[in-house]
Amino acid sequence: MPTNFWKSPDSIKQLNDLDPSGFALEFLRRNPKYRQDYRETLRRIERGVVDEATALSSLARRWGLQFRS
Repeated sequence: MPTNFWKSPDSIKQLNDLDPSGFALEFLRRNPKYRQDYRETLRRIERGVVDEATALSSLARRWGLQFRS
């Protein structure tokens, strides 16, 4: 759902129907600080400043993310 419509009745219903993981994802997706951090992480990977695994692990740690194996 587009971030600019997150207060619409349809969006609110979709958010209410999410499980905790889905809600967390939607929260981060709308968080400007997370979005900036994610973009910067991708830039650092693309420039070769840091390897992908290290950069993504660091991003996950900063934002308290856990991924299922």
